[in-house]
Amino acid sequence: MKVDAVVLAGAPNTGQLQEVRSEKWEAEIPIHGKPMVNYVIEALKNASQVANIVVVAPREIKDALSPEARWVEAGNSLTENIFRAMDVLEKKNNVLFVTSDVPFLHGEAIDDFIHRCGELSGEIFYPLVSREANEQLYPETVRTYFTMKEGVFTGGNILLANPQAVMNSRWIMDEVIARRKKPWKIIRMLGFFFILKFLTKQLTLRELEQRASEILGHSGMIIISPYPELSTDVDKPSDLQLAEKTISAVQGKEA
Repeated sequence: MKVDAVVLAGAPNTGQLQEVRSEKWEAEIPIHGKPMVNYVIEALKNASQVANIVVVAPREIKDALSPEARWVEAGNSLTENIFRAMDVLEKKNNVLFVTSDVPFLHGEAIDDFIHRCGELSGEIFYPLVSREANEQLYPETVRTYFTMKEGVFTGGNILLANPQAVMNSRWIMDEVIARRKKPWKIIRMLGFFFILKFLTKQLTLRELEQRASEILGHSGMIIISPYPELSTDVDKPSDLQLAEKTISAVQGKEA
């Protein structure tokens, strides 16, 4: 299954990273001498199941972007950026949305996620990574976890969706995006019964899928990925330090 990919690279550097980096935009923050966003573009380029790549980014960093992706100027919000990207795609393929702050991402992890999605019947696919898998590969990272009946998970920084599902979901997208860093706020959108089950750690992944599908009006599927690279983002100084250390070591071995 071939998909088109959209890299969302319009976030300003106004979070914790501004304590250690002066760049105006998160996507342009360098890791081992290369803008963070370009690691994501490179990973998508190396994924065999990705066709077209679009990067939504501010004009100021256009020249720093890898030429292997098509540039679209960023707007004023993440939701607006999603639909600016959709405007330039043919909408024939499913669309993979990726944030620009996951420099550990690689083609194998992307292909594995797309393959798992292709085995299921759904319109929107979102990955979860278990706490065990994440801490085994990146024990130094501090992530936001939540507990389901099946285990403890963290959310990914990618999402695969049918184009029509994206176009029909703008109203809910604003809500979810605004709450994306706080899973309990997203759970609140599900209703009292689901909140109660979540608080008692009895809410199942299947129940979450079914309720999310009802709200969206499109079938949503959760993918349990074995690749922590899908969820390990860089949004604080300790993450940046780990990325610099890890990527520098890898680049050194390849040199």
